[in-house]
Amino acid sequence: MYYVYVLQSQKDKSLYIGSTSNLKKRFKEHNLGKSRYTNQHRPYKIICYIALPLRSDAERFETYLKSGYGRRVLKNMLNDYFERDTQLGD
Repeated sequence: MYYVYVLQSQKDKSLYIGSTSNLKKRFKEHNLGKSRYTNQHRPYKIICYIALPLRSDAERFETYLKSGYGRRVLKNMLNDYFERDTQLGD
C-alpha cells in the first residue's frame, strides 16, 4: 500500500502533503526534522491520509492535492476540522 497524507504544523498551522509506502516511519522522520521541507515547521500532526494500492496512483493523487484546485477540495472536505481548529486556537 501507498499512502497520501496531509500533515498540519502545530507551530504555524501550515499544511504539508506527501506520499509514502510507510506512513509511520515517514511521519516520525518529519517530526525528527529529517525532511528539509518540513524541518522548520515541526511538530506535525496527521490530519488525514488515504491508502492506495499503486505507487503511481498515490503520486498522481499527491500531485492533485498540491494543485490549487486540489487544495480547495481538501479544505472543503475538512471544513469542519479547520473551523474547529480555528475556534479552539489549537
